[in-house]
Amino acid sequence: MEPYMPDKSILVTGGCGFIGSHLVDHYLAENKKVVCLDNMNDFYNPEIKRLNQLPHLSSDNYTFIEGDIRDKQIVSSLFKSHNIGKVIHLAAMAGVRPSVENPRLYLDVNVMGTQVLLDVAKDHTVDHFVFASSSSVYGNNEKVPFSEDDRVDGQISPYGSSKRMGELLCQTYHHLTGLPISCLRLFTVYGPRQRPEMAIHLFVRSILNGNGITVFGDGNSARDYTYIDDIIDGIIKVTEAPNTFMIYNLGNSEPVKLIDMVNVIGSATEKTPDITMSTMPVGDVVQTFADISRSERRLGYSPQTNFNKGVEQFVDWFRTVIKSNGDLYA
Repeated sequence: MEPYMPDKSILVTGGCGFIGSHLVDHYLAENKKVVCLDNMNDFYNPEIKRLNQLPHLSSDNYTFIEGDIRDKQIVSSLFKSHNIGKVIHLAAMAGVRPSVENPRLYLDVNVMGTQVLLDVAKDHTVDHFVFASSSSVYGNNEKVPFSEDDRVDGQISPYGSSKRMGELLCQTYHHLTGLPISCLRLFTVYGPRQRPEMAIHLFVRSILNGNGITVFGDGNSARDYTYIDDIIDGIIKVTEAPNTFMIYNLGNSEPVKLIDMVNVIGSATEKTPDITMSTMPVGDVVQTFADISRSERRLGYSPQTNFNKGVEQFVDWFRTVIKSNGDLYA
């Protein structure tokens, strides 16, 4: 693989979203050239993405293209117009529960959109293609912690299936073309700019507004919540590592039970949550738990933010955003 040259641009798909905007922050701070491709869809209020993007617009190193990853003409054009060295593919239809309601859209965007990007990337011989997968590929894996070498043929949501299909496409394109590819299985990312429908964000907003929250199941389901700064650090480390084809878990490796998460939020907001219990939705897994030994060994990945501190930082951010911009997230 040729060394990455500083005059090359980094393509970040979904670069106005939660994870993508933080990644763009990092690259622009490092004086890297960034091309952001985002369709600014209405899965949640598009003004949230515009707010995420606002600091980037003043940088001469930032190019924004509003478009769909499924549109090969747009994707091909941006590759021809910019010297793309790396692709960080974050754009996707996200969320387990909505995927159950609209599986066709999830498969179309997450699989066919990924195929378009891979097809164009191999024609332009990019240095590294990074695909954001998900812990959802593990389904209800009974073996814990979840290892990259575990069997992953038991997804329980269309979202999880679409991410596994994306991984398989990546593996196939690497085999056929030699394109260097890394697939990152991200474990429940949280922190400032988190999507408004995700549990931590939803619970914090509801509790601060004096509203009750709904807890699904018996409160004992668990998630390996991973703070955004640690995820960004992991992505950067992956992009800088030599690679042919590899799958990595990026998690915190410390699962937190749902009821414990609610109590931590209560402490951080200094309010007592009003809890209503409900049945577990179809498609939700019982737990996630990342084995990060491969990422530690190969990348030097080492998450630094414990859950209590991360939630405190999210609450501080949320209060600041509401004070400055009104409740865009309502």
